[in-house]
Amino acid sequence: MIYIKKRDEVEMVRKSAEILKRVFEKVDSFIKPGLKSKELDEFIGDSIWEMGAKPAFLNYRGFPASSCISINEEVVHGIPDDRRLKQEDLVKVDVGVNFMGYFSDAAKTYYLSDSDDLDINRLISGTKLALLNGMKALKDGVHVGDIAAVIEGTAKRFRLGVIKVLGGHGVGLHLHEEPFLPNYGRPGSGPVLYENVIIAIEPMFTLGYGDVFERENGWTMVTRDGSYAAHYEETVLITKDGFENLTKVVYG
Repeated sequence: MIYIKKRDEVEMVRKSAEILKRVFEKVDSFIKPGLKSKELDEFIGDSIWEMGAKPAFLNYRGFPASSCISINEEVVHGIPDDRRLKQEDLVKVDVGVNFMGYFSDAAKTYYLSDSDDLDINRLISGTKLALLNGMKALKDGVHVGDIAAVIEGTAKRFRLGVIKVLGGHGVGLHLHEEPFLPNYGRPGSGPVLYENVIIAIEPMFTLGYGDVFERENGWTMVTRDGSYAAHYEETVLITKDGFENLTKVVYG
């Protein structure tokens, strides 16, 4: 069942999202080549605790870290380890916050390079724009398929592969709620979303075909063709006439 949040619940999710925004502001200044992904995760976890919240991912279904850090061909659910981030790595950082039982979720892609690689820039720009276009499609009475079709259309314009087994989701009282929000679809299809529904929109695209597999660790999703992937995500409130971006991690 898709849950429509009460006014006080929306306010608490908004507080959770504000903490998550501040965490990513700290990550923006901290992430750099030479850093171990495990060190980045520890920094993220400590930052969340210091702000009076809990890392929502830690021990969620057995996940062993405070954040998902996925590098290059890894799409999502990367487990932080002793690997050092390198110049020209494409690093996806996905973080969730649990503030007094209210959840927010966001992700951002960092390209650790000053180079103008046209394909990487196309991947980053297209994935980021798909998030924005998906948010702009929101309003009271929107179908899930309306949002999905807009996201997929952006991927096609940028010649990017859509990862069809992954997508966005409801969020707020739990880290993952209904509905599942695929990044491809047909306008007018799927469940209807109403005012005060909160969803995490998260396009995940690749420079290849979009096929993925799960590593033996049971978590990390990797492109089957080895192509690089990008991932952006915001926690968004549906309003009567549009949307409110609660996390403001990608689009502040």
